[in-house]
Amino acid sequence: MAGLGMVLHPTRDVSEVVAIIERWASRHRKTLLVRAEDAHRVPTGVEPVPAGTLADRADALISIGGDGTMLGALRMAVRDPKPVLGVHLGRVGFLVEVEPPDLPRALERLVEHDFTVESHACLACDVCGDDVVAFNDIALVRQPGAGFVTATLAVDGQRYGYYRCDALVVSTPSGSTAYSYAAGGPLISPATEAMVVTPSAPMAGISRSVLLSAHETVHLELRADSAPVAVEMDGLLIRQAATEGSVHIRYVKDAGRVVRLDPRRYQERNQLKLSLLDLPLLPDQLRELLPDGLREQLNRRELPPPR
Repeated sequence: MAGLGMVLHPTRDVSEVVAIIERWASRHRKTLLVRAEDAHRVPTGVEPVPAGTLADRADALISIGGDGTMLGALRMAVRDPKPVLGVHLGRVGFLVEVEPPDLPRALERLVEHDFTVESHACLACDVCGDDVVAFNDIALVRQPGAGFVTATLAVDGQRYGYYRCDALVVSTPSGSTAYSYAAGGPLISPATEAMVVTPSAPMAGISRSVLLSAHETVHLELRADSAPVAVEMDGLLIRQAATEGSVHIRYVKDAGRVVRLDPRRYQERNQLKLSLLDLPLLPDQLRELLPDGLREQLNRRELPPPR
């Protein structure tokens, strides 16, 4: 791998992680690339390129941030999927695997091809005539005080019924742990090829999640009595107040390639994170339950570096 593209969290300080990567790349004579709009956030030795060409120019991508940054990197490379290594700077992070202290060894394994690839499906969506791609989910969300999302569901052209709810979420198996899970949807194994449609706070119509085959297509049509809705793709707002139109969704397998260095440990960690999300305790309360030595170690890691 001669060229590595870095995808940066849009707002968090990534300078420490970028410095680790830049020093490693300099020693190993690897080319580092970054989107032109992020050039001011990286050392001068990193080559800025147009955002639309970053994935094409790179042999692999390094996502520096949380799950949102990782999803952005996957969408960036959807036309020609490249391995994406996730470096954790987020809060929960179900997709990212590598902590900053472990990054040098992870980079060695990346260029030596000493890793496994976790394949991710995406949803190819036609949103009122605009083509978008979602690796987690696409959601129709009501605007506060404006009424409810009211939409009909058709699968492979056959009408199933309608929804009247606060939000309507269509997710991939990977996205089943995100918005759909928060709305009461099922957890779906990443090995399953399927889509799930989940209503949030349904008032009438279909009130349970609908699990569909990867070979079926989903068509959601806003009814005339629907309130204006926002449309979100992987948590990003792409339409502010739609009052009419439709969303056509199909499943695309093998659309993204995520680097896994220790798949078993990664799965065990995610199981723990999911269980912690269900506990009615704040993060500082959970910290008090840890053994004294581990709690002190975490406190030291979170102290700001000396200046």
